[in-house]
Amino acid sequence: MGRLGRMDDVILRPIREDDLDALDRFWLDPESASEFQWAGFRDPKAFRRRWEEDGWLGGEHSELAVARGDDACAGIVSWKDRTYSLGKALVYEIGIILLPEHRGQGVGATAQRLLVEYVFTHTPAHRIEAFTEVDNVREQRALEKAGFEKEGVMREVIFRGGQWRSSCIYSLIRPG
Repeated sequence: MGRLGRMDDVILRPIREDDLDALDRFWLDPESASEFQWAGFRDPKAFRRRWEEDGWLGGEHSELAVARGDDACAGIVSWKDRTYSLGKALVYEIGIILLPEHRGQGVGATAQRLLVEYVFTHTPAHRIEAFTEVDNVREQRALEKAGFEKEGVMREVIFRGGQWRSSCIYSLIRPG
């Protein structure tokens, strides 16, 4: 399968079977998932079953591998339909999770820029949203580098690690 986008040494591409072992770390290792993503152990076979079903490309929630120049899987980006009104595919929520060894190197902002380009090219999306906890300053900077604008804070909307947490909402509107 081909690459969907390249910028610097970051590539978006479909998830391959040889990526699955690396991605299992997100469901089995709290350190790999990061303090902002870990919400308890998950069934890693559920991720594999979905991959076997459609390669995580289809339906209302899709994912791509984030790979580095050597094509090694560094994490995943995702997008899902969050349209608020009639119709479909007008508003998408994006997300990203990177393996620890790829964080803090600009990979997240680059991967999110590539994903925005992909979503605007291949869907009729008008708006793309992203959410991150208020304490996740690195992700907030990555979103801003990717062109997102902070719209505000939603108070205590995420339950993780035994407590309610607030989240920032970011958005980007299709260029006119």
